[in-house]
Amino acid sequence: MPLPFRLPSLLLLAALALQGCVTAVAPPAAPPVPDLPVAVTPREAGRLAAQTFIAVVDRVEPVAEAICRRQPGPRNCDITIAVDDRPGLSPNAYQTVDSRGRPFVIFTLSLIAMANNPDELAFVMGHEAGHHIAGHIPRRQGQAQSGAALAGAIAQSAGASADEVKRAQEAGAELAARQYSQEFELEADVLGAEIAYLSGFDPIKGAAFFDRLPDPGKKFLGTHPPNAQRKALVASTTRRLRGG
Repeated sequence: MPLPFRLPSLLLLAALALQGCVTAVAPPAAPPVPDLPVAVTPREAGRLAAQTFIAVVDRVEPVAEAICRRQPGPRNCDITIAVDDRPGLSPNAYQTVDSRGRPFVIFTLSLIAMANNPDELAFVMGHEAGHHIAGHIPRRQGQAQSGAALAGAIAQSAGASADEVKRAQEAGAELAARQYSQEFELEADVLGAEIAYLSGFDPIKGAAFFDRLPDPGKKFLGTHPPNAQRKALVASTTRRLRGG
């Protein structure tokens, strides 16, 4: 169920900009984040959950922006983490950009309600920010365009009608976009673990979030890899960051 508190629609939480690069492999000292509420009234639960979410954002957002800035190539690293407070939305967190190319990470209230602790929130934030840092939206768009062009050319050479060519282009775009979806998710998991760790959270504890998600298994051209593979990758990344 959605948490019983309401934030302004797409509440834009303030960012603390960091200059330079994040190079340390030990998490920085940071103020504690309150645990998510247990056994309290609905009103109190909503208030405490909101405080926890904002406290996590205050630590994760500047680290994600600093990691973004150290990547090669031009990109907008002014990442904004926001909440879509419309009631009834299914649990979801996603990365997008607006018409001016500004990057956003959006959480629904029901997704926040699923989190058992601040570490899970931090890992999900880092994962979604990782999609932007790795440039997954433009890469997926480029793949879709190439797939559509190839499928359309093949259909035309086979004498297909205009409608058949259009359908072939749509199918080619979908197939090409899905081809690297699992690779993108794993790339975002590595970056999510790094961001969470350097923000002072435990990525392994955060990746326990996968235990409450449906396991996609090993579907051909599935959009997400198996949950066990993702958890193992987060664990190995965290050990590397810890120097173990």
